[in-house]
Parts: sequence; C-alpha cells; structure tokens
Amino acid sequence: MKTTIFTFHPQLKTGSRINRELAEAATEAGYEVRDMYQLYPDFNIDIKKEQKVLEASDRIVLQFPIYWYQTPALMKQWFDAVFEYGWAYGSSGTSLQGKEVILVASFGAGQDDYTRNGRFHVTIEEILKPITTIQYLTGLTFLEPLIITGTLNMDQELLSNKVNKYLQII
Repeated sequence: MKTTIFTFHPQLKTGSRINRELAEAATEAGYEVRDMYQLYPDFNIDIKKEQKVLEASDRIVLQFPIYWYQTPALMKQWFDAVFEYGWAYGSSGTSLQGKEVILVASFGAGQDDYTRNGRFHVTIEEILKPITTIQYLTGLTFLEPLIITGTLNMDQELLSNKVNKYLQII
C-alpha cells in the first residue's frame, strides 16, 4: 500500500513542533512527505502533478493545524484546484474512489475547549466536517482521524507518544 503524506503548515520547519516532528518521523520511516507550503509558497499549485501523486497513492494522509477553526489557506486552495470536476467527482470523476484518507489535525487548545459547552462552543467533528463531507462526491474512504489537541502546552513525553501513535496508524 502506497501512503503519501501531505502536510499543510505554513512554517513547518520553524513554527510547529508537533507537525515538524510528525513529518520528520514519517520521512525517517520511509514515507513520502510533501511539504505543501514549501512546494507551493505562491499558491500556484501544479494541478496535474498533484493529481498524479494522488492517483499513485492508496492512502492519503492530510496533516495540518487548525487556524481560526479552519484549515490553512493552502489546503483549501489545494482542494479547490486539484479536486476538479471530471477528475475527482462527477460522472467521469472516479480518480479518488476507494482511496483511504486519514486526517491528522492539530489544535493548540485542549480537547475540553472543543465541546458544545466548552470555550469555543464547537466540536472537533464540526470543524472537520467540510473536509470529511467530500467523501460523498469523491468516493474517498475516511479512516479514524488522529486528533492532537493541547499542542501549545504539550510536553516532550506526550509529543513522543503522539508521534508513535501517528506512525502506527499511517
């Protein structure tokens, strides 16, 4: 099974300890890790190249932080550009059908903040719903996501545990 990891963090090397360590561990384990902000700093996405990478993948890992209750801007742009009608969906858009997807989303705040009665009055599932809903047009199969909360205050031991879990599920 070919697994490809698409990481969407604007400052992967300097701005996110958790996303950086996840990406480094996956690279060391032999996975293809695509740093999307490094590949497309100007947001000028090579649509055909991205489609070929997706076609060659059996499992797609989307690794990203949540900013202001949304995905990073490049991730949204990537979906908009790459998941074209006639390729990803529509009567002839079957390129993604049956491929597995794992979302690996990191949140700065703690898990309790993302409940109906929590600080933000929204659940993690609600925040991720715009992404998971694409399965109904594309035929993608979403597996259990890896949700990492409390990254702003995460100690090294917990971070290492999250990296180990990540390597087990991808």
